[in-house]
Amino acid sequence: MSECKDKVQIISGLAHVCFTVSDLQASVDFYCGKLGMTKAFEFRRPDGTWHGQYIHAGGRNFIELFVGTLGEPAEGQSYRHICLEVADIEETVAVLRQRGAEVTEIKMGGDGSYQAWLADPDGNRIELHQYMPDSKQTPYLA
Repeated sequence: MSECKDKVQIISGLAHVCFTVSDLQASVDFYCGKLGMTKAFEFRRPDGTWHGQYIHAGGRNFIELFVGTLGEPAEGQSYRHICLEVADIEETVAVLRQRGAEVTEIKMGGDGSYQAWLADPDGNRIELHQYMPDSKQTPYLA
């Protein structure tokens, strides 16, 4: 098995994660209203119908939402969750709860980072993640 570290890195980051959602407005309200992200730009069909939304998640990161039938098109997809980095997990969880989001208790993960969990209106799981000095990811952070 070849080691990834021996390869020239050609990927510079994660650009966006895309979700199919059942109710576009409810999802935008969740990501912008509860999580505090910012609407970036919309996708509209030629007839003007709003069918997609880009959400700015911070830095060079986005979440892309498209209205559609859940479960399409990737049956059996291995997606499990997205993970959002936060600077202060205790403050973040408190603010999200004040905004009406259901968030789990904070715990220390096996990677040495704090985590808490919630889900969007369609049940897409979201991990909140605070890196610590001893986190296994720390040597790789820029």
